[in-house]
Amino acid sequence: MPLTINGEPVDDGLIDAEFSQIKAHFERQANISCCERDDEFLGYAKDNIIARVLLSQKAQEVIAPPGEDEVTARLDKLKEEYGSEEEFYFSIGISPGQEDQIRGDIANSVQIDSLVARIVGELPTPGEKELRKHYEKNINDFMTPEEVRSLHIFKSLNKSEDRETLFAQLREVRTAARNGEDFMDLVRVHSEKPEEEADLGWYKRGELMDEFELITFSMEINEISPVFATQWGMHLAKLTDRRPPEAIPFESVKDEITDQILAEDKDSKLNEYVAKLKEEAEIKDITEAEEPE
Repeated sequence: MPLTINGEPVDDGLIDAEFSQIKAHFERQANISCCERDDEFLGYAKDNIIARVLLSQKAQEVIAPPGEDEVTARLDKLKEEYGSEEEFYFSIGISPGQEDQIRGDIANSVQIDSLVARIVGELPTPGEKELRKHYEKNINDFMTPEEVRSLHIFKSLNKSEDRETLFAQLREVRTAARNGEDFMDLVRVHSEKPEEEADLGWYKRGELMDEFELITFSMEINEISPVFATQWGMHLAKLTDRRPPEAIPFESVKDEITDQILAEDKDSKLNEYVAKLKEEAEIKDITEAEEPE
């Protein structure tokens, strides 16, 4: 195993899974393309796993194992969260009667939770001044999402063997719209969707297809889009309105800010504790070892 922590080997599969989750998160945020930051994400993955293993080891050292009843209660709660006992077994890939490993993991999780509670202690509730300071400093986190509204004309690719002909037809419709013809009149004649479905109403990013949002969120009010395709067909859109982001009133997010500050304080204490464990630990990663001359 390339990574060992106080003599405990870490399975490469755990590192790969953690790496994949981290990379997927950044890809969803559109912060990367392809593999340009893979080394960085692998470092994050190893740091996360090292922290978890060190906490697990320390918890087993200083926290008494939970009783069977507590483990059973946690296991029953997990099954309930999955919807049913059958779905729980199917999701984690085991059969009834093969719960020893799961029960061991749950017991360790209970120990870690107890250790974390001991480390963090009772956190002071932030006051009004601290809450408002956090709100003003992080105002971009407390904005309503940008929303747009659009009309669209739809043609199904499944109903046309000649893609180029369909594209040319919609380009003619686009020319007519740009020359001043009423867009809803064009919808009635050319769209394969019912007239009442032409107006998509207000929507924010993440509610429609990526291709559709990429086009409409880049448009100005009353602008006619180019003809574009999605997996469902070809589209022509007209942006009819836009709502820019606005600051959410402080009182509406006060509880959320309190939770954020408490979470940050908890993470800060936990990170300090893990840093001390790392200083005392024996961590070997042969992928980082110097190559022999």
